[in-house]
Amino acid sequence: MAGKKGTDLWELPIWRDRPPYICSGTPLARYIGLPARKFLRIESAGGIVLLAATAIALFWANSGWADGYEAFWNARLSIGAGSFTVDESLKDWVNDGLMAIFFFVVGMEIKSEVVSGELRDPRKAVTPIAAALGGMAVPALVYTAINAGTPTAHGWGVPMATDIAFALGVIGFFAKKIPAPARVFLLTLAIVDDLGAITVIAVFYTEKISLPWLIAAIAIVALLAVMRAIRVWATTVYIVLGLALWLCMLESGVHATIAGVVMGLFISAKPLLDDGVAKDYAKKIAAKGASPERTRRLIILARESVPPSDRIQAKLHPFSSFVVLPLFAVANAGIPLSADIVGEAFTSTATLGILLGLVVGKTVGVFGTTWLTVKLGLGSRPDGTSWPIMAGLSVVAGIGFTVALFITELAFRGGDSELYADEAKIGVLAGSVVAAALGMLILHLATRKRPDRQSEPEPEHEEKVRDLIDEAYEKEERRDSRS
Repeated sequence: MAGKKGTDLWELPIWRDRPPYICSGTPLARYIGLPARKFLRIESAGGIVLLAATAIALFWANSGWADGYEAFWNARLSIGAGSFTVDESLKDWVNDGLMAIFFFVVGMEIKSEVVSGELRDPRKAVTPIAAALGGMAVPALVYTAINAGTPTAHGWGVPMATDIAFALGVIGFFAKKIPAPARVFLLTLAIVDDLGAITVIAVFYTEKISLPWLIAAIAIVALLAVMRAIRVWATTVYIVLGLALWLCMLESGVHATIAGVVMGLFISAKPLLDDGVAKDYAKKIAAKGASPERTRRLIILARESVPPSDRIQAKLHPFSSFVVLPLFAVANAGIPLSADIVGEAFTSTATLGILLGLVVGKTVGVFGTTWLTVKLGLGSRPDGTSWPIMAGLSVVAGIGFTVALFITELAFRGGDSELYADEAKIGVLAGSVVAAALGMLILHLATRKRPDRQSEPEPEHEEKVRDLIDEAYEKEERRDSRS
């Protein structure tokens, strides 16, 4: 198929007589489909959906249907074959099962940053890594100082985490004012922060260990390493091994979501086929004309020239952001806010420790460590980023929400600890709200006199696709006028 002059075959969408429905110009596509697609692509969309899910959970848990909320999420669901079954509540299926997908995406993000992102260059990575470490250590110390010697002392890991979706959603409101390197700094910090949270979960919030299941999990990890070494990339094999690893982790006592992180780290962050080689082969195949077999080869070439981690993230990130995390919020953020519970929370050391840990500890830890790293000459500030903007980013890092609630479920699970779970969750919600509001205020003050950042030029291939869409609209209009 011939395209515009100078346009490569594999870069163009292939339409037969009209464009895809989303680009058709019909009222449904124009007024619902396109706006919905634009919303899902904006940086703050995940945070907005997560906020809506939290509001639903709070409304449900404090409405006349509050008993139904508890009954629904505590309902049991058993999955298994023969005599072996996995029996969990719906809430645990979300926390142990679906959240493994979220941590799988996090694992791939960490891998991508190490291979080709900010964590690849030690000099660029020093500052956000140091900021992340300070942002984990200081909140934990603040919480411990307040809760030492109390029954809630083991909740020190709760205020350590930064919520990527909410944090990026907040700075998305200042996208034209904040330098791009500042956003990369916060994203890298949040990824390192997540790695720290995963380590804390695995080491400090692991339940009773079952050695046989743990040995089986280690054997699967060893098999994955062998597969990587001999370049076995069959998707089905990885899915089967991933499910087996999840089951072994679940039964071993190590939290099942760790399986998601491990699998994410094993996914290649480099393309399996060099881009230049793929294009050379594609030109030779395209020159022979169209056929089902040649089309299949072109598809394989296009797929293999993109890193597997990028392809999988592109598919799973929307599901993780718009399905998994909202379901997690609905299942875990339903806190009864009666006068008694709120009153107890105001005097609770757990609530106060988490609130101050997120708002004060995160700010001091991130900003203080960043300032010290820069002053000692070990690292540098993100290009074009002032210290007031760095202060705003440090406060925004105190939005803990998702991972903080996740650790709360682990830290205050079972026995007398459950008595403090709601108080801890109130601390997470209150601390995250205060951090978001205060961070937005500081960023507004720090950027109000800054000129808008110039948007990046549109990539050449996207410009070609846009031209094709415009041509398709014109053809549709001419067809409609003739009819």
